[in-house]
Amino acid sequence: MTKLYLIRHAEAEGNLYRRIHGQYDSLITENGYRQIKALEQRFQNIPIDAVYSSDLFRTMTTARAITGPKHLPLHTRPDLREINMGDWEDHTFAYIARRDKEQMDLFTQTSPLFRAPNGESFPEVRRRGLAAILDIAAKHDGQTVAVFAHGTLIRNTLAEIMGLGVKDSAKVGHSDNTAVTLLEIENGKIRIVFADDNSHLTPDISTLARQHWWNKDSKQVDINLWFRSADLDTAEDRDFYLAAREEAWVNLYGKTDERYDGPGFLDDARAAWRKDRHSLSLAMKGSRPVGLLQLDPDRDAGEGRGYISFLYLRPENRGMGLGVQVLGKAVSLFRPMGREVLRLACSEKNQTALGFYEKYGFHITGTVPGAYGSLYQMEKPIGYHNQGEDFL
Repeated sequence: MTKLYLIRHAEAEGNLYRRIHGQYDSLITENGYRQIKALEQRFQNIPIDAVYSSDLFRTMTTARAITGPKHLPLHTRPDLREINMGDWEDHTFAYIARRDKEQMDLFTQTSPLFRAPNGESFPEVRRRGLAAILDIAAKHDGQTVAVFAHGTLIRNTLAEIMGLGVKDSAKVGHSDNTAVTLLEIENGKIRIVFADDNSHLTPDISTLARQHWWNKDSKQVDINLWFRSADLDTAEDRDFYLAAREEAWVNLYGKTDERYDGPGFLDDARAAWRKDRHSLSLAMKGSRPVGLLQLDPDRDAGEGRGYISFLYLRPENRGMGLGVQVLGKAVSLFRPMGREVLRLACSEKNQTALGFYEKYGFHITGTVPGAYGSLYQMEKPIGYHNQGEDFL
């Protein structure tokens, strides 16, 4: 008999930024590394003979909770990857829900008819996941194995083991990041000892404890943003941009004076926007803009940095967990350009913003001059090199 621990990866960018990351190779979040440490403690006294994971960064990194302390090699398998979401990869859930509501409804209903364009179906994921687990178990008869995989693959594989139809996969529920399932496998037969156990996570680091989309009984609703490129040739978008700039200035300095240059801000934004229409994005809640993201694609490009000129949310939409989704948009735009680091400047007086950026992985690297004294220069790594070294 093989004992097989099936473990979901730690919290990754898609979970935090509310972006669709099937086989997109996303990074682990700062909170995800805390989950990995908790998982390491859970397995401290559990003997493991072999460790497998998908070949994506988020599972391979989570597997270090076991491979590191137990000095085991990691075996990677592409058939343990998450469902392939095709043309939907790295788009926000809200954007796809607006663009392709019919298929998104089929996805949330776990319908056998679902397939993202150029993607994979639930029946295909089931067959792939079950075959991988049976093959690993056959290779390690009489041993105990840890297998790191992904939420949708785990959910559908468990449903297949339980004999549930594709449509009934929803009865399995959603696994928390780093949740553990124990299987006993003998002669091709699988027994589920327990499933989706996250007892090693405290509420402050549990991903599902801080989100509500998965809980049908919750009265709280998570807000998912989508983004569109601003059009500075329209009065509506120009007015929104200028209002955002002025509100942000007044919120920080308490007044507008001769140092505030709204037309100058607009001219800078327009110059970058004419070169690259993605440099100015509006964060949308439904059909209403609630924030914006302004990038300077040329600034610091030679250093491999992606520069954020301005990140803004309307006052009534702050404190709702939306700002991190705007950060996610910046990552989504700069990473394909080969940028390894996000860079921005933040006032020393803006303690709220400083706390926000530090929470999501920015560190102060120096100072630069500002309108009323110096500004902190802050950076966040978004490349795959040296990720998690401060945690693992």
